Formats: sequence, structure tokens, C-alpha cells
Amino acid sequence: MRWSELPAGTFLYKADPQRGAEWARLFARHAPQLDFRIWPDVGDPAKVRYLAAWLPPDDLGAFPRLELIFSIGAGIDQFDLAALPPELPLVRMVEPGIAAGMAEYVTLAVLAIHRQWATYAAQQRKHAWRALRVRPASACRVGVLGLGVLAQAALAQLVRLGFDCAGWSRSARALDGVACHAGAAALPDFLARCDILVCLLPLTADTRNILNRALFDALPRGAALVHVGRGGHLVQQDLLDALNDGQLAQAVLDVCEPEPPPADHPFWEHPAIVLTPHIASMTQPETAVTVVLDNLLRHHRGQALEGLVERTRGY
Repeated sequence: MRWSELPAGTFLYKADPQRGAEWARLFARHAPQLDFRIWPDVGDPAKVRYLAAWLPPDDLGAFPRLELIFSIGAGIDQFDLAALPPELPLVRMVEPGIAAGMAEYVTLAVLAIHRQWATYAAQQRKHAWRALRVRPASACRVGVLGLGVLAQAALAQLVRLGFDCAGWSRSARALDGVACHAGAAALPDFLARCDILVCLLPLTADTRNILNRALFDALPRGAALVHVGRGGHLVQQDLLDALNDGQLAQAVLDVCEPEPPPADHPFWEHPAIVLTPHIASMTQPETAVTVVLDNLLRHHRGQALEGLVERTRGY
């Protein structure tokens, strides 16, 4: 087995314990020389060499031999990068299950908007049998903010379904079947051609509050938003105002700030909002453990790590 050369040491898991138990079984099968532990059972802190976490422990200094930190998810904005030792590599999760799940969710949301699923649901409640005009996918312009791995997986599905797809990113990209825009100067033209806007940006100082009234006003009137980035991207009152005055027709939100929203938050009851509890994609233990063990092997061999976070860029 290719992971047999990994040296012994403790691998500490600090996230959902139910999925952690699945990780433990897979580690025992594939790399039994590693002592896999689930927080708060850390064993001997001096033996902890690797950590996988959604949120790291407050005192990383308690683990003097810690060599690597893995984010349990694709994003790393939940980490305070300034508080992490600069010499300690942080690796985001790049396992294929996350990308597949995100592609499913985005495709579901786009299709539901395009085929007017919310309108039919409302009509059903009123016992109304009324057919709406069906437009081909090619007549619907979908734009994705952010062109990372998850966005590329979602766009590939949408292109196959025939949607008119575009993407925007900070730096130039080229994707088959996608009109790619890059840089701040290209953002207005990109937004102007989005009937459905999907946010899949990383959350950084530059992208916080990017989903605001100015951005919504740059979209065609009656556009829709699918937000699967992070809660901090969205100015919530600006979204409510844009929905209430008709600039936006509807929104699908999988992320909020805070999560969940307070019980009296207007998102819960708004007729134009579909709210889901941050489930667009989830790390799948089988593929995640394979990716993590492969990265441990790269680390052991002194090779480049897949998904290594660039601290200066924030992702």
C-alpha cells in the first residue's frame, strides 16, 4: 500500500465527530501506523504531527511537533491566518466529493430558477393549473463569480446542459464553453450579462460585502442570485431591498452570517428566498482520507502539497 512509508505519529481530527469516526475507520485500514484521534482526545500532545480541523484549537503551541494543518472544508476563511505560525503549512480540502456536491447544488438551483419551480410551487398551493413559457437553457445567461475548482465543476455541468455561461475571477482563466472575464475593470460587463449570478468566491478582505446594492444594480432587472460562497460576502439588507423592489427576482442562499440566522430574521419567511443550511457540498470521508494521505506522502517526500494555501492571497 502506497501509504505504508508514512512515519508513525498522531493525526488529530477536530470537526464533526460522526464523520470523524468514518475517518478513523479509513485511517485504520489504510495507514494503521498513524494514531488517529478525535478531539478532545488528543493523547500525548507532543506526538501530534498533523491536524485536520474546521476550527483549530486555540492554543496550537500545545502541539510542539505539529507539521501540517488541513482545513476540513474547501474554504479557509474560518481560520485566523494571522494567528497561525507562519512556518506551519495550511492545506485546504481539494477532494473530488466537494466539487461534485457543489456542481449538483448549483445545477439544481439554476435549473429550479430557470424552470420557474418556485412559481409552480406557489401555484400548486393556490390550486392553479397554469403553464408558463418554457425557454431553452441557451436563452438563460448564467455567470459565476470565482473560477476555482468548485466553480469550474459547476460550470462544466451547466455548459453540458446548454446554458450560456460566463465566469469572473481576479486573474485571467480559460475554460471551454465559458466566456471568462478577469479583473475589476471587467466586472460591470460580466454582471450585465447575468440572468442568474452564482457566487463561489473565496472570502477575503477584498471580497467581503461584495454582494451589495451596487453589484445587484449592475445585474439585469429581474436577475436571480445563487449564493454558495460565504455569509460574509453578502450585505443582507441590500439583498432584501433588491428583492423587495424587483431588481432581483429571487435568491437561493446556502450560507449566512451568522449561521443559522436568528429566529426572527426576514430570510426565513421571505417568499423570494430559498434558504438551505450550508449543505451545498460536504467533504466525503472516503475521498477526503485518500487526498489527505496522499498529501502526507508528498509532505514526507518533500514534494509540493496539493491545496497549499497562499497566505498573502488568503486562499
